Amino acid sequence: MVTGVASGTETIESDEELPGIRKSEAAPARAFGAVGGHPLFIERASGQYLFDIDDNRYLDYIGSWGPMILGHAEPRVIDAIVRAAEKGTSYGAPTENESHLAELIMQAVPSIERVRLVNSGTEATMSAIRVARGATGRAKIVKFAGCYHGHVDSLLVAAGSAAATLGVPDSPGVTLGVSADTIVLNYNDSEAVALLFDAHGHEIAAVILEPIVGNMGTVLPTESFLQTLRQETLKHGAILIFDEVMTGFRVAYGGAQSIFRIEPDMTTLGKIVGGGLPLAAYGGKADIMDQVMPAGKIYQAGTLAGNPLATAAGATTLEILRDEPPYQQLETLGELLGSGLENAAAQVGIPARMQRVGSMMTLFFSESWVTDWPSADRCHRKRFSDYFWGLIEHGVYMPCSQFEALFFSARHTREDIEQTIAAAEKVLASMASH
Repeated sequence: MVTGVASGTETIESDEELPGIRKSEAAPARAFGAVGGHPLFIERASGQYLFDIDDNRYLDYIGSWGPMILGHAEPRVIDAIVRAAEKGTSYGAPTENESHLAELIMQAVPSIERVRLVNSGTEATMSAIRVARGATGRAKIVKFAGCYHGHVDSLLVAAGSAAATLGVPDSPGVTLGVSADTIVLNYNDSEAVALLFDAHGHEIAAVILEPIVGNMGTVLPTESFLQTLRQETLKHGAILIFDEVMTGFRVAYGGAQSIFRIEPDMTTLGKIVGGGLPLAAYGGKADIMDQVMPAGKIYQAGTLAGNPLATAAGATTLEILRDEPPYQQLETLGELLGSGLENAAAQVGIPARMQRVGSMMTLFFSESWVTDWPSADRCHRKRFSDYFWGLIEHGVYMPCSQFEALFFSARHTREDIEQTIAAAEKVLASMASH
């Protein structure tokens, strides 16, 4: 049921010894930079739980930022990894399991007629953009403010207005030249999409978007927005790319495109598709993908792409999701958790909006629905920080940014959800009294 950035390193400077905490370097999202303070260092995980280096236990609502839909250390996945490792960890040659995983992906996502395996979501989106440019002979790419597609130079750009603008680099090291062919629009702005294509449709190679955004919090597309994107790209010969690194096999077995019944030309996948190991994929229509070497002239390769450990974990995970689908259970618990958290805020007079699809959701500390980056940017960051740290004190590990989606797994129980809601009620009540 549908209801209505993390890369690089950051040094943590402190001599203070705190539970679960050590001085180190970490990716910004892991470093708790969005909420201040020190990150927790995790020693192990099992099922729905994380354990830090001081053996404190937390109910986990990150799931390694999405992949752990079956829970941590799922025995069948671990067994598959061990069996694969016993045979060797890398061959530099094709394997049967690589083809098996590709077949599972194509069966689950009918728009993918050909698929290539890579090592990360960033590699998948980078490759998809290159293929789109090579296939169309065009240079310009359209993305949407608030959608994160990995640390690809040409995609590390954002804009703060609904007007189409040339991309301004969002990170040192990204040059104006690299980003000049990236056009940024606001998510859900159908009119801006139509106007852009009327003016520049013949120059646009591709449009890339998260069909359900997870990187400014969970933001849903309008039907008219998706329909406009599909119509305009078809009309002008541009390639529509759905970045389902986060939503693939999470919101449904066939991803967000199976919910909205919009068929993109290309799709990128990651996270769940690797079963918790480094693996991602990109694929699409045969006439597009057949232009990649060795069938075509567009180059893409990777020494560890299709690694036997990762394909074993990924194939086993997808088989379990296919044969023992947890999606109805996740929807039931998602409805309970989503309504419980939103009601907990409402009961103490704290404005908050819950936006959710299945087991992917965000509680926005906002008086209005979040539909794009400008509305996300108006959320109350300090309130979210207080909420996050309060839940940590109650043993509940939520995403450390207002602009990250939370995820839970098939191992979470109704009791876990009720415990989480009870903790949130206490935290929010304390926040309201101060």
